[in-house]
Amino acid sequence: MVATGIRSTIVRLGILLLMADDGSLTLLAAESPLQAGAFAQDITPLEFPISVNGNMADVQATGAHDRLHARCLVLANSETSLAIVVCDSCMIPREIIDAARQQAAAKTGIPAGNILISATHAHSCPTVTGVFQSDPDQKYSQFLITRIAEGIDLAYRQRVPARIGWGAVDEPSQLFNRRWVAKEGETFEDPFGGRTDRVKMNPGYSNPLVDRPVGAVDPQVSVLSVQTRDGRPLALLANYSLHYVGGVSGAVVSADYFGEFAMRMARQVQAGNAGPSFVGMMSNGTSGDVNNVNFSLKVGPKREPYEQMGVVAETIIQAVSKVYGEIQYFDSVPLRVQDAEIELGVRVPSAEDLERANKLLSETNDRPLKGMPLVYARETTLLAKYPSTVKVRLQAIRIGSLGIVSSPCETFTETGLAVKKESPLPRTFTIELANGYNGYLPPPEQHRLGGYETWRARSSYLAADAEPKVRETMLKLLRAVAE
Repeated sequence: MVATGIRSTIVRLGILLLMADDGSLTLLAAESPLQAGAFAQDITPLEFPISVNGNMADVQATGAHDRLHARCLVLANSETSLAIVVCDSCMIPREIIDAARQQAAAKTGIPAGNILISATHAHSCPTVTGVFQSDPDQKYSQFLITRIAEGIDLAYRQRVPARIGWGAVDEPSQLFNRRWVAKEGETFEDPFGGRTDRVKMNPGYSNPLVDRPVGAVDPQVSVLSVQTRDGRPLALLANYSLHYVGGVSGAVVSADYFGEFAMRMARQVQAGNAGPSFVGMMSNGTSGDVNNVNFSLKVGPKREPYEQMGVVAETIIQAVSKVYGEIQYFDSVPLRVQDAEIELGVRVPSAEDLERANKLLSETNDRPLKGMPLVYARETTLLAKYPSTVKVRLQAIRIGSLGIVSSPCETFTETGLAVKKESPLPRTFTIELANGYNGYLPPPEQHRLGGYETWRARSSYLAADAEPKVRETMLKLLRAVAE
């Protein structure tokens, strides 16, 4: 096991040296030279109108404000090949990801277990996961499978001798924990008729019933940069623990700030027009309880449609620029992947819960359903069909001394911070909503506080003890790839 206090990694004459904080050197077997390829595959719907995820009532988009992409990065040496894909999508169910993995593996030879596919969680993308009153568009779902696999294949075919480096920089200005704890003696109502919640999500500006945010934010922007051997930018993968921004005008699809970042990053690194094209990628970190709204203000800032997306993207790009020029690059690095499946409990509604939900639904003919009690009553009837346990896929990737771990959930910041702190690798970040979709993942203490992220629905159905099991498995996988 390599010591964790690593200051630098040096590759010279086929020898890999790791320098620890005490100045000691560890001699490791050299890895074979790195190859890399990247491709931004267009996944904008071919037909409209189309259902859009992210709202309590369904929205039918009639066009596209900007193009959606599955941004694909392939890394390979003579021992290992892997792919990382970031899709402009709200959330992608495991069956779609598994099918895309299998198709891509058949095309490229990359093992399916070495492919990480994630969603950005933009709330203005086509529905491929049923939640609240949006149902999957089956034709688009099949289209998405094919396009993701093709994108990975095109990235694989464009591999060139490459070098790679990583770094991180803090940018806290765009992050605010959206869960606010009630003042002493106050509680909030949930959609099931109870009034025990001690936390309110998005409480509004100047709310006299709340005291302070209940959790932390992770200010770190993690950066993985890939270049050709002569220094031409090929791809840059960033990771930031921020929910979508929104501000979309009208019934259109949009990639949100994730797409803005990718577009502007190409200009920032002066990628030029030489082929293959540079691919910017922004993955979602652990943002299940974080958004871009500062509710400590008396009044929020006024923004035009799409303006805030640009503000956030540009802020992150300027932060990345501070560390980009300092990144140290390596022609050869260890590539390791571990993929695992664990079984987690499901909070299936009781017979009494189901009876109450059916009664509420029988008393209205309104469609779409109006009001949270009715929306959650429908969720209860659908969740009642779930099994008592589900299998969840987790994954860890090692690139040199960098660790990347996946979560198929909207994961809370405290989980991501704990994984970074306890990881055996010097730098680590989490890509959430990856390799499936299993709703919110509140830690047990957050479950006890209640609030939207804990309300039982297809958007939050895992057992209250799920987070410690997921966290433990993440760290176990990171330890395996670090050895």
